[in-house]
This record gives sequence, C-alpha cells and structure tokens, in this order.
Amino acid sequence: MRFVAQRVKSATLHVNGKLVSEIGYGLVVFFGVKAGDTQAQAKKCAEKIAALRVFEDEQGKMNLSVQEVKGEVLLVSQFTLYGDARKGNRPSFTEAERPERANELYEYAAACLRQTGVPVKLGVFGADMKILQENNGPVTIIYEG
Repeated sequence: MRFVAQRVKSATLHVNGKLVSEIGYGLVVFFGVKAGDTQAQAKKCAEKIAALRVFEDEQGKMNLSVQEVKGEVLLVSQFTLYGDARKGNRPSFTEAERPERANELYEYAAACLRQTGVPVKLGVFGADMKILQENNGPVTIIYEG
C-alpha cells in the first residue's frame, strides 16, 4: 500500500462537472493499493495519515497532526501510484490490485481513518476526477507500508 499526502489550505473534487467532495485545511491523500495488500496494512496507513506531524506548531516547527489541528482529509483512490515506468515510456500497472479488492481496502482505510476522529471526504473510485487543491508549503509525504 502506498500513499502520497499533501498538506493543503483547501481542495475540491469534481466528477462530470459536479462537486463531489470539498475540504478546508488538511490533507489530500492519494491512496494506492498493491496486489496482495491487506486490511492490516490499510488500517496502519489510516493511523499513519491521522498521526503524520506535518502541520506547524506555535514555533513554526512541523510538529502537529491533522487530528491536532482539527483538519480534514480528502482520500482519493489512485491506482496509478503503482505505475512502473522503468522500462519504456508507457507505465505498467501490473502491481496494482484488482479494482474490486482495491475499492474494498480503500473504503476500509477511510473507515479506519474516520475512527481516529478525523473528518474524511472521498473521491469516486474509478471515476475521472478533477481535483483542485491549494497546497500549503508545499508539504508532500510519500509512504509505503
């Protein structure tokens, strides 16, 4: 399982021109599921997202989590995080999990993240999503677990 978390001031997600999700201060998290990944990994990722200390404290040091700053998370499924472009110019996605199982783990990760008390908004699994975000920093964290 892999995710890319970006600290944002705000973000919106549209599908077919319709607003689906919107967050204020918090994290946009692009979430990829690899073939063979488990619920235990999804839960660990959710806990990591909630606890990442990437928000500044009173001294300007990145020392606070999205939980502590009362931020929100926009969790977006993204199988292309498992695109392998080492050979040629067209990425291979053979490492990505089948859509049905990937969606199950994506939904499970969202549920686990909500259990931490962080407000979570979702994208639309498998849809062509348009995401507009105002990065804050920018701060981008890549995690694999």
